[in-house]
Amino acid sequence: MNGAAPGCTTAALDSRLPDAAPAPARAVPGGRGLSVAGAATAMFLVGTLAPVSDLIKEFPVYGGQALRYAAGAAVLFVVCMVMRLPFVRLTLRELGLLVALTTLGLVLFSVSIVEAARYGGATLVGTLLGATPLMLALASGRRPSPRLLLGASAVGAGTVVATGLGTGGPIALAWAVTTLICEVSFSLLAVTLLPKLGPIRTSAYATALAVPMFLIIGWVAHGTAMMRMPTVSEVLGFGYISILVTVFAFLLWYSALQRLGTGKAGLFAGLIPIGTMITAMVVGLGMPTIGEWGGAVLVVAGIVIGLKAQESPAEDAGTRPPRVPATASSLSADSRR
Repeated sequence: MNGAAPGCTTAALDSRLPDAAPAPARAVPGGRGLSVAGAATAMFLVGTLAPVSDLIKEFPVYGGQALRYAAGAAVLFVVCMVMRLPFVRLTLRELGLLVALTTLGLVLFSVSIVEAARYGGATLVGTLLGATPLMLALASGRRPSPRLLLGASAVGAGTVVATGLGTGGPIALAWAVTTLICEVSFSLLAVTLLPKLGPIRTSAYATALAVPMFLIIGWVAHGTAMMRMPTVSEVLGFGYISILVTVFAFLLWYSALQRLGTGKAGLFAGLIPIGTMITAMVVGLGMPTIGEWGGAVLVVAGIVIGLKAQESPAEDAGTRPPRVPATASSLSADSRR
């Protein structure tokens, strides 16, 4: 796994609409500059996860994930209370989407990364994730413009250059492909829920639902050894991952996804390896290679090309907000990788 910073454009970020959800790939107009900055920040923060995870590498992995999402969910529900966002009852279809989002986008995504690394394919995962922008552009539900496809392809190529091709056998490749599917699902499954729940509640419900799932997996895999008292450095690591990578990045990403649409927001997935590269340099884990810098330049160029893509007439129609019946209840607002 995974727009505007919370509080900057509070009223614009979320509207509760009737249960009928709009087409998944539709973008909501307005706040483009903040949405671009939010998407870039969110994916950069996700990229910092790998270097910071060095602080918690000795902690049982699935128990650690349960702690991470429990802390993140607690913060998000506090934000809901402060913002006076009421609990939203979901239909069976929407509940199914939420369960699928959590299972694929959070839980299976984490499991697949762990398993791919176990079979020697950690770099291979990073390489395949470079296909995320192109897959999101193709899965947007409409024919993407040639410029958007060119930009997404450039971002993917830049990711491959920055991470390398990676190694690993068939099992590692299978887990890497699973990771890619889960990463794409994290966005595609969310866009149907965002109009009704908004970024905060979508993030809060998904992270809370992930906690029991990780506890079950941890218990099956490690029994009571899945959890122990964390050290001071592990508390700091979990704090960073829970607040910045989970809460803040989730809110920024889902806000940007709602406003930019899956195609253009997906371009910023290419910033994940750049976030990893720069964070590793800052914490003293080594300077980036020429290939990594070259890949970063190609990623940025692809994002610029893709963002300048002109919307097709069908996409223009899709960016208009769905019409709310006159009998609908009054709208409420709230202020999400």
